[in-house]
Amino acid sequence: MKKLINDPADVLAESLRGVEAAHPELRVDHEHRIVYRARAKSDGKVALISGGGSGHEPLHGGFVGPGMLDAACAGEVFTSPTPDQMVEATTVVDRGAGVLHIVKNYTGDVMNFEMAGEMAAADGGVDVRTVVTRDDVAVEDSTYTAGRRGVGVTVLLEKIVGAAAEEGQDLDAVESLAQRVSDGGRSMGIALTSCTVPSAGRPTFDLPEDEIEVGVGIHGEPGRHREALTGASEIARQLVDPVLADHDFTTGPTIALLNGMGGTPLIELYLMYGEVTRLLASAGVEVARCLVGNYITSLDMAGASLTLLAADEEMVRLWDAPVSTPGLRWGA
Repeated sequence: MKKLINDPADVLAESLRGVEAAHPELRVDHEHRIVYRARAKSDGKVALISGGGSGHEPLHGGFVGPGMLDAACAGEVFTSPTPDQMVEATTVVDRGAGVLHIVKNYTGDVMNFEMAGEMAAADGGVDVRTVVTRDDVAVEDSTYTAGRRGVGVTVLLEKIVGAAAEEGQDLDAVESLAQRVSDGGRSMGIALTSCTVPSAGRPTFDLPEDEIEVGVGIHGEPGRHREALTGASEIARQLVDPVLADHDFTTGPTIALLNGMGGTPLIELYLMYGEVTRLLASAGVEVARCLVGNYITSLDMAGASLTLLAADEEMVRLWDAPVSTPGLRWGA
């Protein structure tokens, strides 16, 4: 294992110190391992928090800031944050209008956020709502989940719903919008290599040089099957076809995310996006907005995932709204 680390046990703590040094617009609570906006939003606005295991950067801490999240709780690598972290974040960011928890569908995340919501409501009187993302079409149940995994649509949801909260929509409206985004998104991923968790010191799974994992999860969970490595055009088809088969994206504008898993260079991601757009156009899918790059990663895994969101005019408008975070920034 070759990594830019000191002791594997200190990776998260030392990484958060680097986040704090690099981004004065953020505030890091090192005791609770929470990333906050340095300047809280105005009273009377809905607050958004998310979080999960580390190793998926820039998700979630990289999406804290105006137009997106108010706080993000960081667990150890591929490990859910604790309920105490989530309660702390929820009570700190509440501006009197309630808090929305954005949770990826992994058993630990769902259980801990549920406990935290109940505790924050009972002890602090905070009105807490929850949306769970479950957009991965690869498998119904997997190592970490009951039901579909929450993956790339989480990024799109945090941006769109973050803009709605920023402009002052109330908690009912924000929750309803979040559920619409969650319901309208689908994702599929492939891996060319495994990732290596620092504490393990070896690849999570063995993948021969001439094979790819189709439908891989962001923690290295197995997908649908393995296939022989082939060209980008065929790999793009293996991303696009299952997504289009699971939901109708031809009835309105679509927001697309072609995401890198952490170890794939941008030259390859852009090449893949060119192949994806060709397939989408031939299927009658109108891509109104897109992102290409590393937004929800799996440490050093080489591979890519495709997320499509069946959007509407409000979602596109909110997507275009200003955002200023380490991971996404425009219009600000």
